[in-house]
Amino acid sequence: MGEAVQKTETKESILSINNIEVVYDEVILVLRGISLEVPKGEIVTLLGPNGAGKSTTLKAVSGLLKTEDGEVTKGSIVFKGEAISNRDPDDIVRRGIFQVMEGRRIIEDMTVVENLRLGAYTRRDREIKDDIDRVFDYFPRLKERTGLAGYLSGGEQQMLAIGRAVMARPEMILLDEPSMGLSPLLVKEVFGIIRNINQQQGITMLLVEQNANMALHCASYGYVMESGKIALDGTCEELLNNEDMKEFYLSGGDKDRKSFKNLKSYKRRKRWM
Repeated sequence: MGEAVQKTETKESILSINNIEVVYDEVILVLRGISLEVPKGEIVTLLGPNGAGKSTTLKAVSGLLKTEDGEVTKGSIVFKGEAISNRDPDDIVRRGIFQVMEGRRIIEDMTVVENLRLGAYTRRDREIKDDIDRVFDYFPRLKERTGLAGYLSGGEQQMLAIGRAVMARPEMILLDEPSMGLSPLLVKEVFGIIRNINQQQGITMLLVEQNANMALHCASYGYVMESGKIALDGTCEELLNNEDMKEFYLSGGDKDRKSFKNLKSYKRRKRWM
């Protein structure tokens, strides 16, 4: 992993995760020495199979491990030069990090505007009308929805969840599976808006995503996790052209190779681990 840090150190890193281990219920080791860097103003993606530890990594950053009896037991998480490991979630939000959870987690019996206002609850100022208008510029469809958020489609709920994050005026957004349950057309639309928010507002993003191809075309740098460790990393261009990535995540590898199941236990581990 030392090589990955060297590749990104030419740009100022807003977030540094340094050799962290995460334990649940005081006995279950989930992350086994994760290290990664997120340069300021960039989109970095975290890929890997289910159960690899991607969502746990985001929760370690956002402070949400405490809600699941988890904690960082080793290593450090540094945001803008300050250690934030195991701090409370509300403190993390006030410092400038907002997580968009997997499954949207909107408040269904509140309206769109009321959900957006919730995103600004940690702000000291209450002049948020311009921010709501900005969210509606990104997501015009939401402006038309005046009823309860529970009646929104899955795609609209994802838009609302991202819009609520923007309302906090964060310096960094953590996105957990933004494409989950969406049609291919909506996935393309949502990722386009994510790029626009990043480019227009300069918000740094750490993106966890199962749609590896879409994530790598959206981000600038990527890390691949397996069994609580970083197995591979590189620029997104490098990863898109990597044979292992093509074989296991992008469906573009050699068609004559054996099944994923057989390769996972031998060839893949030998090359990556």
